[in-house]
Amino acid sequence: MFLIIGLGNPEKQYEKTFHNLGFLAAGDCAELLHAKFKKKECEAIVAEGNLKGEKIIIARPLTYMNASGRAVKQLMARYKAGPKELIVIYDDHDLPKGHVRVRPSGSAGTHNGMRSVIAETGLSDFARIRIGIRDEEVDIPLINYVLSEVKKEDYPLFTDACHRAAEAALAIAAGEKFDLVMTKYNG
Repeated sequence: MFLIIGLGNPEKQYEKTFHNLGFLAAGDCAELLHAKFKKKECEAIVAEGNLKGEKIIIARPLTYMNASGRAVKQLMARYKAGPKELIVIYDDHDLPKGHVRVRPSGSAGTHNGMRSVIAETGLSDFARIRIGIRDEEVDIPLINYVLSEVKKEDYPLFTDACHRAAEAALAIAAGEKFDLVMTKYNG
């Protein structure tokens, strides 16, 4: 069993913002597994799929980004998932736009959603897949930037990055060696 969680904000007004790239990647995971987001539980909307005989739970927290950890903690308890079964996908301003970075563990960096996940779960040794959003040409406060809409000309770049992030998450869930997943998808 794997728990794949895409971080974002639940309201429609945030749908096309940088902070919702985790939600979009979670949607790509569900699509690849032919799963639908049908039920609400543990302060999240959840899709359930199957990959090589493994149950895969894909979730989008409904707690808003800065309280994502509440939903993650509840989902981990509900599905009896440990850190080795958890994969979190999220946007990251520390990476250039469109880059994907897969890591087996780490810190929250500048990301408040990840700070919440680490604080609530008490864990940092779980897989994370970061989608880079930093644009060197944009000079506005980070809080304004992450809640701004992705520029139309950048849609293809971010659509591709979200899809690669989803593929990386499913590769991990399918049991591919972590080093190989990092080699294939990082960059």
